[in-house]
Amino acid sequence: MKIVEEPNTFGLNSPLLAQGNRLQPRATPSPVSGPAHLQKLAGKCFSFIESTYKYEFCPFHNITQHEQSFRWNAYSGILGIWQEWEIVNNTFTAMWMREGDSCGNKNRQTKVLLTCGQSSKLAQVSEPSTCVYSLTFQSPLVCHPHALLVYPTLPERLQEDWNEAEQALYDGLITEQGYNKMLKEIFEEAGFLKNKKLKEKQPVSNPSRKFDTLEQCGEEVRKQTEEVERLKALLSQHGIQHNTQPGATEPPNSHQPTTTTPASKERHLRGDTGLLSDVL
Repeated sequence: MKIVEEPNTFGLNSPLLAQGNRLQPRATPSPVSGPAHLQKLAGKCFSFIESTYKYEFCPFHNITQHEQSFRWNAYSGILGIWQEWEIVNNTFTAMWMREGDSCGNKNRQTKVLLTCGQSSKLAQVSEPSTCVYSLTFQSPLVCHPHALLVYPTLPERLQEDWNEAEQALYDGLITEQGYNKMLKEIFEEAGFLKNKKLKEKQPVSNPSRKFDTLEQCGEEVRKQTEEVERLKALLSQHGIQHNTQPGATEPPNSHQPTTTTPASKERHLRGDTGLLSDVL
């Protein structure tokens, strides 16, 4: 067993890999977060060799595994990319590296446990379940009893939110479940946990768009009107009737001209043969 610290390799470009086989991460690491004294580990990598495998842990970046073999299909892959902390009882207990290489119908992921040690190093690697790994990282940076406490790392505003949640729980205004939910929201806002609802908050489409001012609404109406006139001009160029429904007419007292506007005349087909079918 051999333990080596290697700065700035980030585990992705092992010299054993051919240039065309460099590992390609499927996700971007989360921002560096957590206790300030641990953030000095960012940019460093720690290697651990066990049997025929070399593991590289790059805090706040990723974890990789490289088979130390000259076989033509020797395995090298990403076991996880930095995502979020695991927090238990006001304490940072582990780092979660997720979104690793594919493994059947899921992705590889790794939980990095933090323990006290005389030097910063990887001390143990295991695979408790298929494609879910567990690493133990020792460091003197976590030996102090308060080294991994969450509360001191929060900005003052979020500390006040936590204090209010504690008081509400004490006064019986919220349940234990409600208290834990509030803490989770605080940790997410601090960047310690991934906000899994972000994607849900980003709708694919927004048919009922709202505007803050009348001017914004008017500008959107103008843009939509120009687009309608452009499409009408496009149909006219190909001899296609605008009103496809029998008896369809322009609305009464319409202030929009029925002739093609100069702005629409300046627009030309882009050579996209599928444009007309999309309009129709």
